[in-house]
Formats: sequence, C-alpha cells, structure tokens
Amino acid sequence: MTDKSIKTGAAKIDCPTFENPAFVKDVALEKATVAIVTSASLHHSTDDDFAPVDIGYRVLERERRDIVVGHWSPNFDASGVSADLNVVFPIDRLEELAERGVIGCVSDVHLAYAGNQFDLAGVRMDSGPAGAQLLKDNEVDAVLLTPV
Repeated sequence: MTDKSIKTGAAKIDCPTFENPAFVKDVALEKATVAIVTSASLHHSTDDDFAPVDIGYRVLERERRDIVVGHWSPNFDASGVSADLNVVFPIDRLEELAERGVIGCVSDVHLAYAGNQFDLAGVRMDSGPAGAQLLKDNEVDAVLLTPV
C-alpha cells in the first residue's frame, strides 16, 4: 500500500463535524506559551537518572543546557542527541520562533519522560496527569511533543 493510495482512500471517507469540539479555549499561537514534552529520557546532570520502569518525569528548566540522556536501553543510539540536543529537545528552535513572534514565548519548564516503558498505565493515570498539571500551573498553552 502506497502513501498515495492511502491518501486517496482517506479522501473518500466522510469525517464528522462537531459544533464545539474543543474542551479548552485555544490561544493564538503568536500569544501562546509553549513547552516541550519529550520521551527521550532527558534530565539535568544534577537530577536522578531514569531507571527501568521509571514512570516519572523530570522537569527541564529553560535556561539550563546541562541536559543528558538517561535512556537505559541498549537499542537506543544517543549519538544524534550528543551532536545536537535539538534533535529531541528543540529548545533553540523554540527560542528562535519566539524571537520571530511565531509563538508568544517559551515556557520556563519542560517535561521529559522515559519512552521505553512496558506498563503505560502508570504514566496514563499518574505521572501524565501530574505533568499536565505542572504545565498548566506554569501557564503553558501548547506543547511540542517529541516522541523518541
């Protein structure tokens, strides 16, 4: 199956239109505070590393660049991250977007989770909502998700 055939088939499917689909009030992107949420197991050098089955998150501060990869899987190649952190944590690109007025501002806090989880229930029921609340408390309007 090709990309073209999938797009052609999808174009024929009726999509429902909802009168009020949003459950939050949107903020214009040029006024929005944007945070990064990544599953790249990042943390500051002074924070605890991620351990196997660690469903928690680490808070990454906007101004700090002492960020390390805490991914413990032998299948994860961190060389790209070592060459350029923006591969998984595009903080410099967000700063550029804020400078150009494309986004309102970059959040002072960002979140990192360990993406190599076997039991996602704890993330879904505990650390996910807790992280969302932390971002909400920091007046974040939108997130840039970088799944790794």
